[in-house]
Amino acid sequence: MHSHQMTTKPYAARRAALARQIGPDGVAIIPTAPERQRNRDSDFLYRHDSYFYYLTGFTEPNAWLILTGQGQSTLFCAPKDLEREIWDGYRLGPEAAPASLGVDEAFAVGELDLRLPRLLENKSAVWYPFATHKGLETRVDGWLSAVRSRVRFGALCPEQQRDLCGPLDEMRLVKDAHEQDVMRRAAQISAEAHVRAMQLSARMLREGKDVREYHLDAELLHEFRRQGSQYPAYGSIVAAGANACVLHYRADTAPVRDGELVLIDAGCELDGYASDITRTFPANGRFSGPQRALYDLVLASQDAAVAATRAGQRFNDPHDATVRVLAQGMLDLGLLDANQVGSLEDVIEKRAYFPFYMHRTGHWLGMDVHDCGSYVEPSQLGETSERKDPLSNELITNRPSRILRPGMVLTIEPGIYVRAGEGVPEQFHGIGIRIEDDAIVTESGCELITRGVPVDGDEIEALMRG
Repeated sequence: MHSHQMTTKPYAARRAALARQIGPDGVAIIPTAPERQRNRDSDFLYRHDSYFYYLTGFTEPNAWLILTGQGQSTLFCAPKDLEREIWDGYRLGPEAAPASLGVDEAFAVGELDLRLPRLLENKSAVWYPFATHKGLETRVDGWLSAVRSRVRFGALCPEQQRDLCGPLDEMRLVKDAHEQDVMRRAAQISAEAHVRAMQLSARMLREGKDVREYHLDAELLHEFRRQGSQYPAYGSIVAAGANACVLHYRADTAPVRDGELVLIDAGCELDGYASDITRTFPANGRFSGPQRALYDLVLASQDAAVAATRAGQRFNDPHDATVRVLAQGMLDLGLLDANQVGSLEDVIEKRAYFPFYMHRTGHWLGMDVHDCGSYVEPSQLGETSERKDPLSNELITNRPSRILRPGMVLTIEPGIYVRAGEGVPEQFHGIGIRIEDDAIVTESGCELITRGVPVDGDEIEALMRG
């Protein structure tokens, strides 16, 4: 369990809210994540399933939650086993689980196949998360078969199987006060790690040392852990020079060179919640002219996206605001030739900016880095229009983008990536820049929770002198 464990109340409230949504004759099955073998007799570091943790606050493997529409909760978990616990650590066990987690009853996980058919009997619908646990459908089929074998004794078998991701995603999309607090703390830790990596880069270069991407990666990991975060939320990207033009580049052995930029995209996970920050900085602490020109363009586009992020706006609005600023900048700086691509409106409509900006400006953030939640407004699902994508010529069905509401959390991460190529001004070759912050949507705007590490070019230079 985590040291910052909150009371069982919020989890009980979430279970009650979910029970109301699956209806009085529904029953839900939520497994946690399996342990995964890395090689031979070594496992990957264990990470619980996000849905399961959201409803239980329980971090042990080998556990299942069964929830009825009447609000009755049953936990299956690893039994107490003193011999195994000597090797693998403390287990809560079914006897202690109801008092500790606030569930109604608990059994050893070995009793799952025995007890589940009885829990499914006389229900009309069985809910479980689709497509997130390989083989789960097969186990559900087995349990339902056991229920059907009892129909002559008057047992009714659920006729419907429904995806539990739907209602759970909607719940997880809006973060409560406790979740926001954990995410603020995660963001603060990550910001301080970025500061340290920037300062280390400049300091090592000043001292004439050989600097590698992994040196900066090590600094990030050290700071994450030093401040109590359990692990990185995702594999850190530390990309020196032209490596920054590879979007999912992993920190490697490449040298960090004086005069080049470094792009770091890294965030810690704290008590089950992710943070996600990208900063791009001059390895030696001083931007060159062309670097600063592109950097200030990306920052201006981020400012436009931040201004478009508030309750009542659409999820797409920050992206559209970013694209408009970036496209104009590409024309101004000569990355795009107006004689070939036309006006700003033409560039946007034909997506002529795409070779230099090929990703979206943000995503939901929460327990998962790319958090769950629909990007389409549920109240407008039926309102469709079709458009032809100018680059792929595919026909795409448009639905109205999600309306932002207070408590939603998203990233705002514009970028520009200039690979060497025909007609591309040489002073920009091999420069990749991204600036990413995490934002909590509020009524009047948004709260940027990751600005413990600066974004202003002058402030970055000042920080790296120190």
